[in-house]
Amino acid sequence: MINSCSDNPSVRISVGEFQLGEEDRKAILEVVDSNRISEWKKTADFERKWARFVGTKYCVAVNSGTSALITGLLSLRNLKEKPFGEGTKVITSPITYIATSNALVTSGYKPAYVDIDPDTFCITPENIRAHMEAVRDPSDYSVILPVHVMGYVCDMDAINKIAKDYGMVTFEDAAQAHGSEYKGRKAGSLSLLSDFSFYIAHNIQAGELGALNTNDYEIARLARKIKANGRLCDCPICTRRTKGCPKIKSLSGDDDVDPRFTHDIIGYNFKTMEFQTAIASVQLRRIEAIINKRQKNVEYLNEGLHRFSDVLQLPKYDEHVSYLAYPMVIKDTKKISRRKLREYLEKRGIESRPLFGCIPTQQPAYNHLKSKYSGRLPMAEYLGSNGFYIGCHQYLGEKELDYIIDVFGELLG
Repeated sequence: MINSCSDNPSVRISVGEFQLGEEDRKAILEVVDSNRISEWKKTADFERKWARFVGTKYCVAVNSGTSALITGLLSLRNLKEKPFGEGTKVITSPITYIATSNALVTSGYKPAYVDIDPDTFCITPENIRAHMEAVRDPSDYSVILPVHVMGYVCDMDAINKIAKDYGMVTFEDAAQAHGSEYKGRKAGSLSLLSDFSFYIAHNIQAGELGALNTNDYEIARLARKIKANGRLCDCPICTRRTKGCPKIKSLSGDDDVDPRFTHDIIGYNFKTMEFQTAIASVQLRRIEAIINKRQKNVEYLNEGLHRFSDVLQLPKYDEHVSYLAYPMVIKDTKKISRRKLREYLEKRGIESRPLFGCIPTQQPAYNHLKSKYSGRLPMAEYLGSNGFYIGCHQYLGEKELDYIIDVFGELLG
């Protein structure tokens, strides 16, 4: 923790911070002492606990949020009843971390972007429906992939209704919304399947870890196979025992088959390790305290920065939101530019990040879509140019928050 702010030239207030406590250290040592660091009992335990917390039947742990997205998308591609074909289109958000779009493209889908709500940064049902009503062939579309940006939950009832109207499914990207709620239910339990990320700046921090949640047995079964290079075995956690395995017996004419090394679909190595899931399980015990502290920090900053609301759009406060960070948007670009503001914050020891950038028009990897979407996503483009965020994590106290408020006062006052 920072001992002094205003008098300390080496002050550093980060977007996210990780502090390893005694419970975390104990869990890590238990993994070391078990002599098994690849996924095993700690991972199975985390999957059960995370599924229960979110409110779904199944959770499949993987090595990152990106992997969870890809695993879920490929599970849909491999469904027996109605597999999703190559090149099918997916409506998604233009303002979020690029992993969402990258996962779609990597998995053989085509992202289609609609504009966002300027207050919550989420895609809106109105924009989704308008897009679907304007397309030439709605059957080209198979999935709506809303992103709960910064912890704000999309209007899922309305989005699910649109998906049903057009014979599509909904896949929530809940990577940034650990514990956020919508009408009494948690983000990640509001659609056919969902993904989570437990990256270091998120509310549960495990470094590199992700999870796929669903109530659908077949999707969970396929996810377990896909994350293990498409192996025949689909048991939740490999026990290293194959004797009597029904998968072996089902392969007639071959008595020497190991289902861990026999592959019937194409997949990836997305398995995680026991260290990450052990840490995540420990942090899950205090998730409510983490969410509450982040909410209080947002309230405190909103109160302290309110006098600058003519220049800055402050985050909308909602007691049902589990805040990933403290997002702001510059309203008066004539008074100050995002670049100047962020440079000043950095000089004063306050870390910040731009609000991702509008993917089809502002991310170089998607320059091939720039002409198609230029001018069609005005809110996303504005936020992509003028939005940014700082930390509101649970390790920040009033001293640090007051320092942040003072620095903004120095610049904008």
